[in-house]
Amino acid sequence: MSTHITKVALSATPLLLALTLGLAGCTADAAAPSSPTSAGDVHSTLATHGLEGLDARGVIDKLEATSLDQRPRDLMASVRPATLMLTDQSGQTSELPMPADEFYLSVAPYQNSSHDCFFHSLTTCLGELQDAEVEVTVTDSTGEKILDQKLSTNNNGFVGIWLPRNISGTLTISQDGKSATTQIATGDEDPTCLTTMKLG
Repeated sequence: MSTHITKVALSATPLLLALTLGLAGCTADAAAPSSPTSAGDVHSTLATHGLEGLDARGVIDKLEATSLDQRPRDLMASVRPATLMLTDQSGQTSELPMPADEFYLSVAPYQNSSHDCFFHSLTTCLGELQDAEVEVTVTDSTGEKILDQKLSTNNNGFVGIWLPRNISGTLTISQDGKSATTQIATGDEDPTCLTTMKLG
């Protein structure tokens, strides 16, 4: 049985924080975000983790491109439709606004096992197919193909795609002759994490 479940490294981190981050990682429901802290706290959190000066898209792209063993173990970065929520080791939460015209969807295609997810966590979510080349196609509700590209899943097993905001359509992912297709949407109430695409 595969062990592709959410996990948080416990080294140099209090047990209570580890449990908190573990429960919040790869969020399975659409719980409302907590109240954000000040802009100064956001900048401090970013600087502490080598992300200084980056906006939400910059943080997401950098963390997704970072190998698992180099991703911050004391930072929870949860992608919501409108904000990127950052929680540090003290439990302090701050947030960055997402791009006004873009929606980030992170997808973990799988063959054997998966897990529930609603909001993607950049530091704790793990998928089955790590560093794998996949073909990704997105067609909107009018039939227009807005993405048709070979991409690679990141070291965490997820492939991230930036899509226009407030659309609905169809996503297809293929690999080695196997594929999966599902309906997607990119509105304010939609998930940023998709783990239900079994390749077959």
